[in-house]
Amino acid sequence: MSLEYAPGGLVGVLVPQANTTVEPELHILLPPTVAFLGARLTSPHASIADRMRDYIASLDATLAQFGNAPLGALALAVTGASYYTGAEAEDAAVARIEDRLGIPFVTAARAVRDSLLALGARRIGLVSPYPPDVTAASAAYWTARGFEVVRIAETKAPDGAFHPIYALGSDAALATLESLDPAGLEAVVMLGTGMPTLRAILARPVVGTAPVTSSMLSLAWRVAEALAHGRGTADAPPPPGESLRRWIAGEAWRERLAARSA
Repeated sequence: MSLEYAPGGLVGVLVPQANTTVEPELHILLPPTVAFLGARLTSPHASIADRMRDYIASLDATLAQFGNAPLGALALAVTGASYYTGAEAEDAAVARIEDRLGIPFVTAARAVRDSLLALGARRIGLVSPYPPDVTAASAAYWTARGFEVVRIAETKAPDGAFHPIYALGSDAALATLESLDPAGLEAVVMLGTGMPTLRAILARPVVGTAPVTSSMLSLAWRVAEALAHGRGTADAPPPPGESLRRWIAGEAWRERLAARSA
């Protein structure tokens, strides 16, 4: 079925309740033939870890917000939830939802994993906007996924910010990226779907010889590939690295970013 404004497919995107970055970056990153609907992930808890666990526990209720919309794929636009759920439980949730709904379900964390596999990278550097406990949970997750976390650079939120991640700007992301020592790195990941990263990636698509991706760029790339090839992600191999390198270079989205900034 083709929709008027989504001939390339309609994506259901699950967004953390106060996240101000996911939708704008998806508008920039996704092909203009692809449209998306958003559903908010909510939790009453103040603790980040408790909120992340709630997001996964309530997946079925959140998915019900889409009703019978003719979705071609689903995207979980939060990385932290995977850290606290763990790789095994995350994989099981992806397989269960894909089996039930018959469409690809892409989580941000698994999209990052696929991007690293596509790049042939094992030794990675992280740019983290998280508080120390979430950064530690993140490093443990990537280690469990088979990667070696060689180095971490942490951003600092501005004083009085409404949120420690969502209030960050791309200038802070770029400064932290440039502070990362590239020695021994095979790829760099800018973490968090809430930290704006697109201008930073355009300015520094590689650090040393290590290509740079982010949670949002990886998620958009993986969703676009899933829509184009019409298959699930639970057991599928990652798309080819050449495709991802074109995304990192901004070939298809740099002009949309420039237009949004004009």
